[in-house]
Amino acid sequence: MKIFTIRLFVVALILIVFPFSCKDITGTEALYPYVPTSVDANAGTWLPIVLTSNSQIVVPAPTAPNSAAYLAELASLKDIQSKLTSDQKKTIEYWSVGGVLRWNQIFRKLVAQYNLPPVPNPDGSYPTPDAENPFSNPQFPFSNPPYAARAYSYVSVAIYDALKAAWYYKDFYKATRPDSPYEVDNGVQALMPKIDLPPYPSEDATMSGAAAEMLKVLFPASVEEITKLAADQRNAALWSGRATSSDITAGLNLGKSVAGFITAAGTGRFRTDGMGAAIGTPAQWKVFENDAITKGEIPWISLDVPARPPMLPFFGNVKAWNLSPAQIVSERPLPPPSTSSDQMKQELAEVKRYASGVTREQMAIVHRWADGAGTYTPPGHWNDIAEEYIRDAKFSEVRAARAFALLNMALHDAGVACWNTKYFYFNPRPTQLDPSIKTSTGIPNFPAYVSGHSTFSASASTVLSYLFPQGATSFSSMADEASNSRLYGAIHYRSDCKEGLSLGKRVGGYTVNYAMTDGAN
Repeated sequence: MKIFTIRLFVVALILIVFPFSCKDITGTEALYPYVPTSVDANAGTWLPIVLTSNSQIVVPAPTAPNSAAYLAELASLKDIQSKLTSDQKKTIEYWSVGGVLRWNQIFRKLVAQYNLPPVPNPDGSYPTPDAENPFSNPQFPFSNPPYAARAYSYVSVAIYDALKAAWYYKDFYKATRPDSPYEVDNGVQALMPKIDLPPYPSEDATMSGAAAEMLKVLFPASVEEITKLAADQRNAALWSGRATSSDITAGLNLGKSVAGFITAAGTGRFRTDGMGAAIGTPAQWKVFENDAITKGEIPWISLDVPARPPMLPFFGNVKAWNLSPAQIVSERPLPPPSTSSDQMKQELAEVKRYASGVTREQMAIVHRWADGAGTYTPPGHWNDIAEEYIRDAKFSEVRAARAFALLNMALHDAGVACWNTKYFYFNPRPTQLDPSIKTSTGIPNFPAYVSGHSTFSASASTVLSYLFPQGATSFSSMADEASNSRLYGAIHYRSDCKEGLSLGKRVGGYTVNYAMTDGAN
């Protein structure tokens, strides 16, 4: 009972530090306005990922620049700009750094604020977050690493496909609506960087529609905050003179339609990818245990007190972006060392040495890559790393969206492949085999082999090295450090880390192969 009480106190403390309320989910990291090195005018020809074509969703033709309706829009815009408040100017400034980068920041904050495991009931059972009742206890979702990896991928892909469609229609209608409002009427001020693109449909409104609709499905308890941020982005585009109300309406409808296509009940990829069956049942969990025993191995058990249900044991069956189910199986690593083997004894002894003799430098690495409860998770860590490279490369909105989409597709696929491996082998953690081992970080509630940090990091490093070859050495070093952090923290064996890196690199290669043929190079 004492242990249970202590655990409740710890979880309560986390809830205080990382509240679910999401009252402030704005991103505040260092971003700055810039003019992209290229507007990627041909992005409407790049291959879509979820849509069947970039013209699949119909965008109606805009009114002519000399029409009474459009002239009225310009007059209204000039009137708005003449009355801008300081708060409105701050909103323009906030969104002028690039919507794709800003939405990624907001997304990472949402993941961090919802990345908290449910508190156990007094009887030792655990409640399950319910998407149909997101404000209940526990609030939905528990954005653990697999959930987060999938979520990052869907939002990134939705924004990317929506922007490619926007670019398609910008080019299609450029003869009718070639110029931004500030170019048509010198009475309209340009309060954001001037981008040489047709304004119809508005790219800002397009991504606001796609991002918000996806995030509201993923984080339904934060609908109010997400809706406000999306409206702020559209208002910033209008108030800044970048787009008129008709540009914004067309973009918003396009972005929402792309998200709606992805999330459509019964047909959308989001609804049919197998995530709904990722938890499973106690009877199904028992099969993993029995299979391990049949093989003569010690099966993994939860080391939480009270014991917690395994984290998404069937996530390994969720649909990947660039690997087929057969490829997920074929890429599965060979078995870990037997729990009764000399190699396992040697690896366990190595873990124990780190547990009792970790250096200050190694401890710093453990904490730098911990990415546990209340954080944006390991996939979010790699999105954070990517942000600076995308910013400094001065990518267009559509190319920035491509970078995040490729990165997060690879991270999702890495999660699927890793979880497929973990529950296939059901290998125990070091502290299960030797309870005297004291870890330097929290013990994840799922099997050891292979390391999730290692798999996520190697897949991310592989894709980022393709996108930013000048950073390849740094990405590889960071992946190795993230992998080693789990050994230093005494929660993984060396085999977990080594094979996780190898698996992640192979999985990331599938996304790179896709990227080389998507028309964006």
